[in-house]
Amino acid sequence: MHYNHLGNSGLQVSALGLGTNAFGKRADEAASISIVHAALDEGINFIDTANIYAGTESERIIGLALEGRRSEAVLATKAGLPRHPGPGGSGSSRHHLMLELEGSLRRLKTDYVDLYQIHTFDPNTPLEETLRTLDDMVSSGKVRYIGASNYAAWELMKALGISEARSFVKYSSIQCSYSLADRTPENELLPLCLDQGLGIIPYFPLAGGILTGKYTAGGEAPAGSRAMTDPNFTRFLTPERLELGRSVSAIAEDIGTSPTALSLAWLMRQPAVSTVIVGATQTGQLQQNLQSTLLPLDAGTLERLEQASLPFRHGKPFAVYRLA
Repeated sequence: MHYNHLGNSGLQVSALGLGTNAFGKRADEAASISIVHAALDEGINFIDTANIYAGTESERIIGLALEGRRSEAVLATKAGLPRHPGPGGSGSSRHHLMLELEGSLRRLKTDYVDLYQIHTFDPNTPLEETLRTLDDMVSSGKVRYIGASNYAAWELMKALGISEARSFVKYSSIQCSYSLADRTPENELLPLCLDQGLGIIPYFPLAGGILTGKYTAGGEAPAGSRAMTDPNFTRFLTPERLELGRSVSAIAEDIGTSPTALSLAWLMRQPAVSTVIVGATQTGQLQQNLQSTLLPLDAGTLERLEQASLPFRHGKPFAVYRLA
């Protein structure tokens, strides 16, 4: 396994990370624990979750899986998207973040998280309040590094400027949708991260499965796929994205690999990308994903992927999560 620094921090993270959104939903407790153990055995140390995944079940299951193996993991979680309706149920106020961090620590069965991330920008809380709270968390030892998620470039730069001016700990990373089907971060966010020394953690690296080639125009969603378990996902299955999926599959076939491995390998080679988080519902999927870490890509293959995905550099992001 290859390891990268998270931005310009000293924290080393595996090039392939484990996303756990499916834990407690499409993967039950036993399967999820097996996946975590298999990931650690293969050298994957970055495990990403959030306080809202499967209604907190993802964090609880990870806590069980890491018993006796906590030191092997770089554990990342998030807060900020709605946990419950009503006052204090979402956002990045001091009140909400302090409460949610304690809840995450209990579920994860640990006294610290390696990376604590703000799940989305909160327009209703002053950034100074959020950043001071995160600085206090790091000073307390309950958090080691901090990151953002779903921030626009200007929001992220504003946060970095405030942290610089107030001598607060700075964000080390940003999570965003980034893949061959969504290259919009290359327009503003990626240059900012290169300039300011932040690591990018892409989510939806396979565009929800579109880049695996399993979706076909007019065909039924495969059993167990995201489109089958979440009918709302079908809105992403546009003709243009399905055509991209076919193009990636054709390129993968020409070089003797899978479209999954090809898509992940491309993303790992992009500037500022520190770790690529990919979910799994069984250990077999994890093994397939690991092929990406060993896949060489020559100039011709990279050029074909560039041309096939170029239309997805402009337009709307594949996904972004914001507070209403």
